[in-house]
Amino acid sequence: MTNPRVRKIADRIQVIVAQMLERRIKDPRLGFVTVTDVRVSGDSQQATVFYTVMSDDQAQLDATAAALTSAKGLIRSEVAKQLGMRHAPTIDFIHDALPETARHLDEVLARAKELDEQVAAARVEQYAGEADPYKKPRDLDGLDDGLDDWDQDDEGDDDLVARLESDTETEADPEDDRA
Repeated sequence: MTNPRVRKIADRIQVIVAQMLERRIKDPRLGFVTVTDVRVSGDSQQATVFYTVMSDDQAQLDATAAALTSAKGLIRSEVAKQLGMRHAPTIDFIHDALPETARHLDEVLARAKELDEQVAAARVEQYAGEADPYKKPRDLDGLDDGLDDWDQDDEGDDDLVARLESDTETEADPEDDRA
């Protein structure tokens, strides 16, 4: 977290530099410059000014950087005069890459959205497993068919039961004779 005093100094420097670039610096190399941010060190001895240029031309960017470097002394003296500080902070100008980074991120996000839409269009809703995964009660007609099959298998068992009954009757007869 920055010191509130340092933040106020940074905001004031940003306004002073923007006014200087708009009104007092008459260098023809200077393009359409926007001061995006100013960061001041904790001891208020160094100030870093971030700027952007409206042009994408590298020659224009280089010319603007050269114009800002040549005007650095005039801007520093004006900052010291308006801030009323004993020691004026040294000023460094750095081209801010934030707009280019934001533009690149917007392009990447647009491409990702386009690919997502293609995948969504090609997607077929097909679920794993059966079409209806819920269990349903058995069909009673199918249950009766199963019983018929069971009865047919038991025909051999009926013969076995009849033989067992006849065996028990033969054993019962000798006992009846003794009684």
